[in-house]
Amino acid sequence: MIQRNKKALLSGFAAFSALFLAACGNTDTGNSSNETVNSDNTSTEKTAWDRIEESGVLKVATSGTLFPSSYHGDDNELTGYEVEVVKEVADRLGLEVDFMEMGVDGMLTAVQSGQVDAAANGFDITEARLEDYHFSDPYKYSFGGLVVRASDNSGIETMEDWEGKKAAGGATTVYMALAKQLGAEPVTYDNATNDVFFRDVASGRTDFIPNDYYVSNTAVQFYAELGVKMSDLYYNPSQQAIVLSKDDTSVKEKIDPILAELAEEGVLTELSKEFFGGEDVSKELDNVDELPVIEIEQN
Repeated sequence: MIQRNKKALLSGFAAFSALFLAACGNTDTGNSSNETVNSDNTSTEKTAWDRIEESGVLKVATSGTLFPSSYHGDDNELTGYEVEVVKEVADRLGLEVDFMEMGVDGMLTAVQSGQVDAAANGFDITEARLEDYHFSDPYKYSFGGLVVRASDNSGIETMEDWEGKKAAGGATTVYMALAKQLGAEPVTYDNATNDVFFRDVASGRTDFIPNDYYVSNTAVQFYAELGVKMSDLYYNPSQQAIVLSKDDTSVKEKIDPILAELAEEGVLTELSKEFFGGEDVSKELDNVDELPVIEIEQN
């Protein structure tokens, strides 16, 4: 595995159209590019994996702004824990990766529309999302955290204190749904970087950022001078994975065995420790049942 520069680590539709074969005398089979002709001249519908394999490219939506999961290093190359996991999976499947950077709000829509084949950006597996998408097996285990002002804890000591406060985040994240449910005023951003979020909390434009603990904690340590810190409120254990289309399970059936290989070989652990300051987020958490769980009423 190529080792990335430590400084760099710290800084930091097209739609598949149905193309029909042109008629050519009596050789016309009436088969479209979404079908495969078998040896007995019968045709079967192509799977999502068939189309990816033919193109040789896996199209993946990610943000490019979520340090340390998906961000640009000093060399401006896209990297991060989830980006590197996807690269490893694609490599073992013999595919190139085409990362398409966009805000969280657009990623799920892009998967549904077929603009991309997958999305990787800290997506929690939830019952609501499972109604509309397939997920790979999880490769990250975490729980909810809270970024607050260092000077006064943003006036938040308990979950009840979220009410009336301004919560910052992406419009469609589970964390912002929870904040709204608990009475906070949502202040939404379109694919902003960590430092933008942190400066707004420090200045009082917003009060707190509910998000994945490990992502938040790693970023807070890097941007310590911006006047934010982690609250000691922890909640809602989570499992995160690659988001896939609900059309069929063909891509999941290819990706899951590769993720199992990466886990068994220690690659996931190595990548996790590299990007999360020595923490291994690839394994299930100890004492996870002790954390409070607040049911979220929407995805």
